[in-house]
Amino acid sequence: MTGIRVPTGSWNENMGAVADRLSSLDASFLYLEDNTTPMHVGSVMTFKPPQEGFEYDNVLDLVSNRIAFVPRYRQKVRFTPGRISNPVWVDDRDFDITYHVRRSALPKPGTTAQLEEFVGRIQSRALDRSRPLWELYLVEGLQGGRFAIVTKTHQALVDGVNAIDIGQVIVDPEASREDQIPQTWRPRAEPSSVELLADSVWSAVRRPGRALSEGVSAISNVHTLGRRVMGTATDVLGAIARTATSPAPSSPLNTSGGGYRRFVMLESKLADYQKVRSRVTTPTANEHITVHDVVLAAVAGGLRAWLMARGQAVDSGATVRAMVPVSTHSIDDESEADQVTACFVDLPVGEPNARMRLHQVAYAMQQQVDSRTAVGARSLSALSGFAPPTLHSLGARLGSAMSRRMFNLVITNVPGPQHKMYAADAEMVGSCPVIPLGKGQALAIGLTSYNGKVFVGLTADRDTMPDVEMLGQCIEEALSELMIES
Repeated sequence: MTGIRVPTGSWNENMGAVADRLSSLDASFLYLEDNTTPMHVGSVMTFKPPQEGFEYDNVLDLVSNRIAFVPRYRQKVRFTPGRISNPVWVDDRDFDITYHVRRSALPKPGTTAQLEEFVGRIQSRALDRSRPLWELYLVEGLQGGRFAIVTKTHQALVDGVNAIDIGQVIVDPEASREDQIPQTWRPRAEPSSVELLADSVWSAVRRPGRALSEGVSAISNVHTLGRRVMGTATDVLGAIARTATSPAPSSPLNTSGGGYRRFVMLESKLADYQKVRSRVTTPTANEHITVHDVVLAAVAGGLRAWLMARGQAVDSGATVRAMVPVSTHSIDDESEADQVTACFVDLPVGEPNARMRLHQVAYAMQQQVDSRTAVGARSLSALSGFAPPTLHSLGARLGSAMSRRMFNLVITNVPGPQHKMYAADAEMVGSCPVIPLGKGQALAIGLTSYNGKVFVGLTADRDTMPDVEMLGQCIEEALSELMIES
């Protein structure tokens, strides 16, 4: 496995307590989580089984082998007494792989709609904080003999350095039957409350400034914490977020919802987006249109049609502001392999002409993306094997950390490998991201290109967006409109 790095947490030699403490940003996702805003990301990967079949035991062997490279998946969160400092990661002495790797099946005929309903229901449930913060479901019974692997991973866990998304851990570019390796992992003794408190005091003595910051974070209320996290994210974003200086426009996408979700998956050909790009790009034009621009233009067209179908007034200047995470990579610094910053793009939903919408989106993106940090699809997908799940997770972290007043929805678009990937010897035929909703937001969109196709996942609040399936149809029709008018 490439791109997997072992956590660097250490033991305090004097106190004996674990010193692998969550960063303030990671801890914030725990503090901000509530019953209506679960802070986990996910993916829906569909597979074609090999001739000899693919069983639950195959998944258990695969996951057991792979998490040996990512110890974080056997660790749980412990809060310090009085929450005077950030929580710590500790080994789960009662770790049970069969609790995290679960088996389910769809009733016949095992349609895509049934799989979407299953995903929406399990993604609505928060992860158990007394255990490692992830789950994986083997879903059998799909049409055509296929099966799906559905994942849930808490945003506090996926930081791109100490841990990557479980969906990235289990796939490879080559098929091979997974043999169970000897399990030599032995959990370290879990520190007592007294040891955790002593370690916090010792950390305060060594680094008083950091300890003070962590203490303030831990005892502050959610609003204060949110402002501090927003400040951290703003430092990361820097000048790239020029359009975020004004509040996002009012939109039915921003409303108080519940904790239940709907999920819709779309599938299209990557070649269709490439055709649109090639048709509208001319050698003499001082404009560089990318496949990413075409994707955003299709979403803008879909949102326009959806708003009008709802009877929403859409004037010529109407926009919907999207927070669009952009992966950045420093070629000279391997330690920064997986980093995500963001652009804020006002999608021109008021523009009736599909081709003009595309040019407006391309211009907006061109104004924001710094050419020194932009990465092509080939480099992006090669950062650490099958990178999309982790990069979607990092993008969702940005969206959760920032003020909801700055944008209407999150759109993550991560290029994936254009060759086959496998879980053991089962061929992956689709990979669709599941992006969490921020508080006060009714919709999040994730896109991944893989092996000549583009997969779109629409996560929506179940109560406020009962018509999310119609939005999916509108996006598909907007792409068709772009192909005709270009």
